[in-house]
Amino acid sequence: MVGAVRSLGVMGLTGYEVGVECHLSGGLPGFNLVGLPDAAVKESRERVRAAAHNSGLPFPQRNITVNLTPADKRKEGSLYDLPILLGILAADGALTVPRGAAFLGELSLSGELRPVSGVLSMAIAAAESGADALYAPLANAGEASLARGLTVYGVANVRELLDHLSGKAPLQPRGPWEPPNDESALQPDFMNVRGQENIKRALEIAAAGGHNVLMSGPPGAGKSMLARRMPSILPRLTYEEALECTRVYSAARLLPPERPLMDARPFRSPHHTVSTAGLSGGGSSPRPGEISLAHNGVLFLDELPEFSRAALESLRQPMEDGMLTLSRASVSLTYPARFMLIAAMNPCKCGWHGHPSGKCRCSEASLAVYRDRVSGPLLDRIDMHVGVRGVEYYELTEPAKAEPSESIRRRVEAARAVQRERYGDGLTCNAHLAAELREQFCVPDAEASKLLKSAFDRLSLSARSYDRIVKVARTVADLEGAENIGAAHVAEALQYRRQEQVRS
Repeated sequence: MVGAVRSLGVMGLTGYEVGVECHLSGGLPGFNLVGLPDAAVKESRERVRAAAHNSGLPFPQRNITVNLTPADKRKEGSLYDLPILLGILAADGALTVPRGAAFLGELSLSGELRPVSGVLSMAIAAAESGADALYAPLANAGEASLARGLTVYGVANVRELLDHLSGKAPLQPRGPWEPPNDESALQPDFMNVRGQENIKRALEIAAAGGHNVLMSGPPGAGKSMLARRMPSILPRLTYEEALECTRVYSAARLLPPERPLMDARPFRSPHHTVSTAGLSGGGSSPRPGEISLAHNGVLFLDELPEFSRAALESLRQPMEDGMLTLSRASVSLTYPARFMLIAAMNPCKCGWHGHPSGKCRCSEASLAVYRDRVSGPLLDRIDMHVGVRGVEYYELTEPAKAEPSESIRRRVEAARAVQRERYGDGLTCNAHLAAELREQFCVPDAEASKLLKSAFDRLSLSARSYDRIVKVARTVADLEGAENIGAAHVAEALQYRRQEQVRS
C-alpha cells in the first residue's frame, strides 16, 4: 500500500511542491529514502521512528520506502519529518490524510514540532499550487499566516495533529499576524543629532529618492550616528515590501518567531572584516548575505576603505540591477538586493587630513594608498558624495533640539508619493529609473542644461555620473514640489557629486 502526503520545499526564496510517497512491503524491516535527500533528510529516519514511539503510535515493522518527488530535485533540511511520518501511518492504514492539505515540520524525539526556515516562501507556494490548508510547527504559524488564500494550523506535537485529523480535538486556524505599533519607539531619532544641518539635508534627499551616499570626514564628526538614523526618515514599508524582506530573513534563519513579519526597514551594518560570501551570500548551502538582508532598507558600510577589495567589488552588480545571482555547480539562486548604500570613511588613515588642528602626519603616498582602496567604478555608482566637518562647540551646547525624524519623514513620503504617481508600474523612487524613463521624466530646463554641460566638461564626468546627477536633481525638485528641473536643483545635485570631496 502507498501513502501520499503533500509537502513543500524551498530553493533560495522560491517555494515548490514536494510529494512524499511511502510504500510498505514484506521482508526484513528497513527504512529507505530516495529522491535526492541530503544528510538532514536522511537522518529523519531515526527522528521519525523515535517520535512515533514516544507519541504512542504503532510504527510498522516492515520494509519502508519513502520517495520524495520530484525525484530529480535535491531535498534539503529537516522539514520533511512530519510528512514522512504521516505518509507511513497512511500507508499502514492507521490514518487518512486530507488531499488538499500540505504538511511540514521537524520532529523532536519526543514528537514535538520544531520550527524550520523558509516557511513564508513555502506557504505562498502552497497557496499557488492549490492547497487549501497548511499544517506547520506552532512557532512558524504566524509566518505562514502571512500567505493569503491559505488556512494555516499551528501544531505543537504529533499527537495533537492526529487528534485534529481524526476529529477528536479540532485545532483552531491561525489568523493573520498583526504587527504591534511600536516602530517609532525603537528607532534612533535625528532630533538628537546636533549640528550637521547640511548632512541632514543630503540624507533627506537620499531618502526621498532612494540614492546611495558616501560620507567622508574626521573621526567623531557623527557619520555613524547620522547613518543609523536613516531608517527613521525612510517611508514605511508597504505590505508587499514587508513580505519580500520577511522571505529573505526566513531563508537566512534570522526571523524571530515572536515577530514573523519584517515591518520595519532593515538596517545592516557588517564589520569591515566581513568576507565576500558574508556580504553577497553563499556557502555550501547558499544563504542570503548582508546585501540581500538589507533589501528595501539600508546597508551601512563604516570605514569603507577597510573592507576587502573583493567584498566591495561584489556590490557593483547589485547596485545596478537590484538583485544578486549566486551561481554554483549544482544550483543558481537569485536574491533581491534593492538597498540604499550608506558608506562612511575618513579622509586618510589617521582620519585628520585637512583638519584645522594639523594633526595629520600621513604622507602623500599613504594618502594615495588609502584612497585607492575604493575603486573609481564603485565611487561612480554612489549618487551623493558628502564631506562631513567636525561639530563646533556652540552647536553641541545650544539649547534647542534639532528637527525630529517624523517631520523629515513626512516630506520624504510626500516626495515618494509624487514619484509613485509619476512612474507607476511598481517604481517607488527616482534612483531606480531606467534610461528611457529618465530621458522622459528628468529633463532639465534650458538654464539647468547649460549648467550641466559646463559641469560635465569641467569635472570630466562619466555618462553614469550624468545619469545620477540628473536623478538627484529630480529628487530635489520633488522635495520642493517643482514640476521641472531647474538650475538650482542641478546646482545642489552637483554639490553632492564632486568626488574630489572624497579624493582630497
